[in-house]
Amino acid sequence: MAAKKAMTKAQIVGALADKTGLSKKDVGNVLAELTALAYKEAKAGFTFPGLGKLVVVQRKARTGRNPMTGATIKIPAKRVLKFRIAKAAKDAISPAK
Repeated sequence: MAAKKAMTKAQIVGALADKTGLSKKDVGNVLAELTALAYKEAKAGFTFPGLGKLVVVQRKARTGRNPMTGATIKIPAKRVLKFRIAKAAKDAISPAK
């Protein structure tokens, strides 16, 4: 059984335009503005209702290994952005037991 490919941006815009009755241009503008807003608010965290949220996580300093030389290196602590998926979205893939 072959896996279904992920939708492209154009396919998403087309599907939303058909579903909502808006033009593809309007739907594209809404997606662009949603993306810009998510980037702007990412430092404080950003929620996509019903889908999940962007959260800032502090990653601890750790030791790593250079794969080419095998030498041990120090990887500094840093803040990273992670996407925490909503329970409803998880259940859409594999229903809760």
